[in-house]
Amino acid sequence: MSDPALRPPRHRVERRAIGWWTLQATLWALPLPLTLGVLHLCIPPARPVFGPLLLAAAVPGALLVAVMPRWRYAVHRWEVTEEAVYAASGWLWQQWRVVPLARVQTVDTLRGPLQQLFGLSGVTVTSASSAGAVRIKGLDRVAAGELVTALTRLTGEADGAPGTDGAGVADRHPAGEGSGHRARGPHDAEGAPHRERGTA
Repeated sequence: MSDPALRPPRHRVERRAIGWWTLQATLWALPLPLTLGVLHLCIPPARPVFGPLLLAAAVPGALLVAVMPRWRYAVHRWEVTEEAVYAASGWLWQQWRVVPLARVQTVDTLRGPLQQLFGLSGVTVTSASSAGAVRIKGLDRVAAGELVTALTRLTGEADGAPGTDGAGVADRHPAGEGSGHRARGPHDAEGAPHRERGTA
């Protein structure tokens, strides 16, 4: 059977992801302008130097915070069918991916502290592909758990083992630095050791 065709996924990520990406961008863009601003105030003779530097750092940072989160929200989409996982991500550089269920090896949920703050989670689908894993970010925490359960069932059926629904899903962990659980795909070795992943 031929591989599923690449096409735009149907589902948007959770709208709360805009707040998550905004906070990420702010934490990334704020330190340099803040440092230059303090130097500009504390060292009057050097203000002709620090003033332009502050402006040069603050304007791109403000644009990043204002534009990037909503742009990402417009681009990021996902979909799971009985044949494949579809995902679109990025903003300036965008990536569309499709992974046939028959090639799925593991399914992990990843929740960093900022995602937990917004009640979000991500799902990483690892496949037998040189292109690497497919990452679906910005999902509602409950929806991400349901997606992992559905992928576990569908990969079991794709492997010709419908009786393995829910097999290979690790116990959920309490919220912490990061947590994950794993669904066994059709290419995993029988009896493979349990693996957990997390993100900062």
